[in-house]
Amino acid sequence: MKNSQKLELNNIATQDTMTDSSSLLTSEQLAWKIAEAADDKKAGDIVLLQVKEVSYLADYFVIATGFSTTQLRAICESIEKQLIEQYGKYPIRVEGKNQGNWVVIDYGEVIAHIFLPEAREYYNLEAFWGHAERQQFIVEQ
Repeated sequence: MKNSQKLELNNIATQDTMTDSSSLLTSEQLAWKIAEAADDKKAGDIVLLQVKEVSYLADYFVIATGFSTTQLRAICESIEKQLIEQYGKYPIRVEGKNQGNWVVIDYGEVIAHIFLPEAREYYNLEAFWGHAERQQFIVEQ
């Protein structure tokens, strides 16, 4: 085997390892990583809902509040940036980032919902999915 072929095989193996790192996360771990990234930008009232037993949409919803449109965008960017940098995990779809009162970041098995307070109260996903298991995100000091 030529050196150039060995180098090419090594590059392919490295790329596979990099893209495969996101598959090492369970949906629960992914949900907690999203919550942690939201917390890094001071998101409020972060809740994880385990919806896999009651919905085919996802395994978890992560729900958080941002207190301004600027903070809302910062929270979303923190989530996206950290998951890409740490796990090579890109969202399938992001909706609402430009509208500014509710942003949805869809990672397939986990969907993050980032709201302004009024929108969170109005849509009240926690009540709608009230039969899902609820996990409160607690910030460790």
